[in-house]
Amino acid sequence: MNTTMTMKAESTPLLAIDGKCATLTLNRPSRRNSLGDDDLRTLLAHFDTLNAHPDVQVVVLTAITTGHAKPVFCAGYHVGGFESDEHDPNFFEQIPDALERLRPISICAMNGSVYGGATDLMLACDLRLGLFGAELRMPAAALGLHYYPSGLRRYVSRLGLNLAKRAFLTGKAIPLEALQSANLFEALLSADDFDAGVQACVQGVLSMAPLAMQSTKASLNELAAGHYHEEALRAREVLTANSRDFAEGRQAFAERRPARFEDGSGGS
Repeated sequence: MNTTMTMKAESTPLLAIDGKCATLTLNRPSRRNSLGDDDLRTLLAHFDTLNAHPDVQVVVLTAITTGHAKPVFCAGYHVGGFESDEHDPNFFEQIPDALERLRPISICAMNGSVYGGATDLMLACDLRLGLFGAELRMPAAALGLHYYPSGLRRYVSRLGLNLAKRAFLTGKAIPLEALQSANLFEALLSADDFDAGVQACVQGVLSMAPLAMQSTKASLNELAAGHYHEEALRAREVLTANSRDFAEGRQAFAERRPARFEDGSGGS
């Protein structure tokens, strides 16, 4: 996964599916991968495709950073969009909300700095890998904007209240190294080690039982959002307990070998 490669032409985000792994790539490096409404609509369409594709178990979100003196994963929402007569102030938040709800496990391969609304795309992913020397900046209050509710929830649940306040109430750039006190990233990697680190993370996810991973992800996100539905949690517990994956996991453990899990359908 070479995210610094030169693309033939800049475009809305690209989707590539390779067996159990899919890659979503932001592809506007000349404008630091800032997102316009066309990009956001394309992301929503790609999310629908991924949710409907049963073979995909993990999705990597990354960006093309060719030509950047200091790599930028995404500069956030394109500010020109705020001036449009057709601007919907509630549209952007639909994208991180939908990303958080994706059926497959999502990994943000954040190969550069992240700003504005794009910070919430990073937080909406299940796992994150960052680039040494990159930074996060949330300038909403500096622009006069109160952020949308689900984005604030993700900031507080992922970073904790103090770091969330630091991001929003100072508007200053925060080095990714300073965010590691919140265990936000699986790892911070050098540019030379980045692709290998992403692949190792992908393979780690693919080694897990997909039905258990996807159902547990849904339950953890509900709990983080303050929604406790014991009946739904119990139903997922029973589903996995009766699945072929759980039978295979127990047998593999007894035989001291890697498990060979199914595709996530989990039938008994």
